[in-house]
Amino acid sequence: MPKQPKAKRPASLSTDRRELFQEATAFAARAHRHQLRKDGRTPYISHVTRVALTLTQVFRCDDPIALAAALLHDTIEDTTTDYDDLHERFGKEVADAVAALTKNMTLPEKEREEEYHDRIARADWRVRLVKLADVYDNYCDVDSWPKDKQAKQRRKAYEKCEEAIKVARTDAKDPLMATAIQAVERLIAANRKRAS
Repeated sequence: MPKQPKAKRPASLSTDRRELFQEATAFAARAHRHQLRKDGRTPYISHVTRVALTLTQVFRCDDPIALAAALLHDTIEDTTTDYDDLHERFGKEVADAVAALTKNMTLPEKEREEEYHDRIARADWRVRLVKLADVYDNYCDVDSWPKDKQAKQRRKAYEKCEEAIKVARTDAKDPLMATAIQAVERLIAANRKRAS
């Protein structure tokens, strides 16, 4: 008798947080399998994994939707994955969060960035938290760039951190968001001190 395919459950119905985390990790690894970070050496999956680790280890967030969104946050923008793939596999909350973190590449850059920040500001709080973890990791990753490009990349990463903090400040009274904002601010301050 042929084996029946396993039914896919939306993340919001799953009672097993570990299962969601493992599924999102495996999905992201497959989706990004041929991609490298901009340094040309580091597998891309390391970035999304570090973003999820930043959520848990630095920001102290254990929300399963936020962790899945962190692992999947670049799948729509950088792979062949679309919203429907994520909705079917992980549920509406995860798919909506990833969609909110996806830039509309059909818009001119200035308009695209404004629309992106507006969308993040209107989205679920988890989106702003994942964005803070994303910019945190990108700022930490500057040292992996060639020495002659680090100053420019550090400036760009700093600007992205400032933008993410500004958008996240709407939730600054929430202890989890306040912790995340403070962590990003400490990272910036430590790097500025080290650079001077």
